Amino acid sequence: MTRYRLTATCIMLALSASANASSVEEELQALKARIEQLESQQQKTTQKSQEAEQRNIAVVNEVEEIKDVAVEQAQVKVNFGGAVRVNYSYEDFNDANADRGGDFDFDLFRIDVSGSYGNLIYSAQYRWFEYMNAVQHAWIGYHFDEHQQGKIGVTQVPFGMLTYASNNYFFSSNFYLGLEDDHDMGLNYTYNSDVNRFDIAFYKNDEQGGIDGFVSDRTDRYAYDVVGIRLDGEDAYDAPTAGYEAGEVNTFNLRYAHNFTFDKLNLEIGGSVQSGQLEIANGADGDNFAAAIHSIFDVERWNVKLQVTDYEYNVDGMDVDRIVVAAYHFYDSIPAEATTYIANIAYSLPVNVGPISNLTFYNDYSLVTGKSASLKDTFMNVTGMAVSAGGLYTYLDFVVAQNQPFIGGTMVGNGNTNKRFNINFGYYF
Repeated sequence: MTRYRLTATCIMLALSASANASSVEEELQALKARIEQLESQQQKTTQKSQEAEQRNIAVVNEVEEIKDVAVEQAQVKVNFGGAVRVNYSYEDFNDANADRGGDFDFDLFRIDVSGSYGNLIYSAQYRWFEYMNAVQHAWIGYHFDEHQQGKIGVTQVPFGMLTYASNNYFFSSNFYLGLEDDHDMGLNYTYNSDVNRFDIAFYKNDEQGGIDGFVSDRTDRYAYDVVGIRLDGEDAYDAPTAGYEAGEVNTFNLRYAHNFTFDKLNLEIGGSVQSGQLEIANGADGDNFAAAIHSIFDVERWNVKLQVTDYEYNVDGMDVDRIVVAAYHFYDSIPAEATTYIANIAYSLPVNVGPISNLTFYNDYSLVTGKSASLKDTFMNVTGMAVSAGGLYTYLDFVVAQNQPFIGGTMVGNGNTNKRFNINFGYYF
């Protein structure tokens, strides 16, 4: 009996072992299948990760490209502007004008463009008048640092008070001598800090390219320049005689100004020197020299401008009393030497009257004396008001003058004292 039980037990163990072996085999097969599934999933996951990584790299590159473009676009700055101006004038020296009760005329249309690319800068202005077109300025420059700047092109000549030695529409008498807001072709370097400004410039010639510039009319220019030698017996407004045409060449300018601050008073004191040559068509040698000292006072709303200037033109072998200049589509004449004085006072009053935000009241006085050949003095006094109203800027000027261009006279004349009432309406955009 015991033997049968042992035999049965052995059989059962054998069967159990066989069953277990079969189960283990199944489990091994299942594990193998699971491992293959996991490996397949891992391969897919790895592939997806690689694709995702590639997509991320592409996105990063695209973002960097967008950033580069944005930075470049941020560095490029272009500004457009301009002005349209019309003018009313009543002139007691012009009988026809006075009989009509004055004249209302188109003054100018102008376009301004300026901008920068990084440290590169540029600016230009072109003007259209009824009787001519002219470049006012056109230059490119570079900011070396926050204090230093260089320019090349048609730039403002650094001489005397900047930007203007006047408050009114007609400037000062210096403008008609080529000594205020003049622009010529050359190189300009400026160092400017809170207290000091230093300018050094070299101008090869005027903005029209000098005596042999390729222009159709040498009188079509914004600022006054020398274009000839005025001979004895010639009228002040004649074109220069053939052979005596002239041009300004190789002119150097130095200017220094220092700013002082005392409580409510800001004071600028400065000096300027200008020296150059005259190129004359007949081959004669000429030169010019000018010097000025100036001061500008700002006390709260008050502004005072003072300047003394002395200039002289010389031509070898000639006793020259008058020089031919040109601007605004006509020839005129100036003394070969003179001393000028400028004394201006202005008061700025903020207001809130409709669109009007500010009124500036001023009186500008100019005197040109000590002229060559004892020519008669020039004086001009302008009493006026400038009105700011958004983009609209209006000058209202009452001018009393003698031997002054645009006020019925010339710098080499011996005329009467004349008067002109002028309103200039300008919209600046």
